[in-house]
Amino acid sequence: MLAITSLLPSPAADHINALIKSLETEFGLTDVQATPEPHLTYQIVEPADLDTLKTALRDIAATTPSFVAHTTGLGMFPGSRPVIYIPVLRSDALNELHHRVFNIAAPLCSRTDKFSAPDLWLPHVSLALHDTTPELLGPVLQFLNNQTFNLELAISNLAILRPEGDMFVREEVFEFGGK
Repeated sequence: MLAITSLLPSPAADHINALIKSLETEFGLTDVQATPEPHLTYQIVEPADLDTLKTALRDIAATTPSFVAHTTGLGMFPGSRPVIYIPVLRSDALNELHHRVFNIAAPLCSRTDKFSAPDLWLPHVSLALHDTTPELLGPVLQFLNNQTFNLELAISNLAILRPEGDMFVREEVFEFGGK
């Protein structure tokens, strides 16, 4: 499985990494670091033809202007391994980009993530996942309560992340070129 994302640049990425590092220091939460670069995920896919998918993503990037997305607050996906995240506010530019990625990924991939469909997609930046527990939620949320989550995210690329061992690493990055 591959992830179609936008990698986040500094200063937002630095702020997010500092939050993630503080969760490691305070609570031993490290699983989110399997993807070392903060990012926004559009789709999780299994491409039938990776080269064709790359060409389509390159074409989207070439015609997309950079834009700013905003975050606010803190969120959680519940379960036995809760995910703690920073919600990204949907905007026309973000919805349009997601829609374009979704429309090219669906026919080119043998499998896509159902939660990435336009009506279900909840854009977010993960702070903790997989190694969290319901018992840790209270202390972690109390710790994060004093942090800042109102960020501006420069969205200026599409990136494919692929698994390599226990990590997700860059496969390829397509910088935006639209005006």
